[in-house]
Amino acid sequence: MNNKILASAFFLALLLTSLLSFAVHAATPADFWKTQRTGTNCFNKVPEESWFKDAADLGVSWVRLAIDKWEGERDDFLMGDADDYRGLVEADAQELGQVLDWAHKYGLKVVLTPLSLPGARWSQNNGGRFDSRLWENRKYWNQTKAYWRDIAERFGGHPALVAYNIKNEPAPEKGRGVAEHELLGDVSRYQTWYEKHRGTAADLYQFYTEVIAAIRTVDKDMPIMVDGGWYAQPGAFTYWPGALSDPNVLYSFHMYEPYKFTSNANAKRKYPFVYPGVIPFAGKEVDWNRDTLELYMSPLFQWAAKHNIPSYRIVAGEFGCMRRNSGCRQYLEDVLAILDDNQLHWAFYSFREDEWDGYDYEVGTKPLGWKYWEAVERGEHPGVPRKPNPLFAVIRSHLK
Repeated sequence: MNNKILASAFFLALLLTSLLSFAVHAATPADFWKTQRTGTNCFNKVPEESWFKDAADLGVSWVRLAIDKWEGERDDFLMGDADDYRGLVEADAQELGQVLDWAHKYGLKVVLTPLSLPGARWSQNNGGRFDSRLWENRKYWNQTKAYWRDIAERFGGHPALVAYNIKNEPAPEKGRGVAEHELLGDVSRYQTWYEKHRGTAADLYQFYTEVIAAIRTVDKDMPIMVDGGWYAQPGAFTYWPGALSDPNVLYSFHMYEPYKFTSNANAKRKYPFVYPGVIPFAGKEVDWNRDTLELYMSPLFQWAAKHNIPSYRIVAGEFGCMRRNSGCRQYLEDVLAILDDNQLHWAFYSFREDEWDGYDYEVGTKPLGWKYWEAVERGEHPGVPRKPNPLFAVIRSHLK
């Protein structure tokens, strides 16, 4: 009897050890991405705990968190000075830690996403001017490596974090002789361009390689998310020699095409473009529908297949359309259907942004009205009238 009891106890202990080992393994940031994840973007000016509670109540599993609108101790939040990085700003680091704690409290995972890097100050913090120094002078590469190494060393163990997104919408190609758009599905121009810029400060593939190596000196395991070039176009990965050598990389693209439809400017046109329908793209009239959207994304899918990159390593880090544009609901439905059919991770833009309502789908398709804006002009902070509506229902129906 005693031998049976001892044997049972032994096997029970073995089972518990195995289960504990599995639980620890399953909780790693890399394992988070092994199944499709659906989330949102937080580009708010003022971080608030209630935002994270509301996002969790919505049912998103992860948040792409931008920090560069936050009020910092110096010119650039956390970084101090994008002109000359010298170390993390302690007060800002403490604030970021508090925000990550909020996310963890409500069970949300976070992808930390700087909009600015040394030598590449975000245009909205730079008088509307594109800052290209990072892609011209390698000294800013070195400062960026130091910045990310410091971030990883300070925050790498935080339980909310599941990835570092090195740079939001890099554009080393901008102003360097390659068109932003060409015929749908044709990305051949990139390869010719890259042959001229390989090994220069505009070599995004090499930039990522070096920054990742710097991060790995202090954090061996955190997944690293990399946006494609030309503002995270899906086709801009295709000029890369292949996948990055680090095995724990997520490849992220953004989807706002056709921009002449999705943008705020379209809502102001006398005769706005409507989706689905004929909408200009790359100087041509193009009939945009679900098939066209998939054709636009297809170069990335083909490149990933060629280099054996599985779908769970591909992310639509942003997508959306100005809520008042006619056809926005169908556009969101078509984009989401493509992403889900391909089992890609995604994060819609955006949830309850605190500076602008254009992509706040809970508001619906109507303008906020003159009473709301009169209150804003008086310095008041009127509540945004959010409620269930058919536009936001599209997003809710795809959350997993």
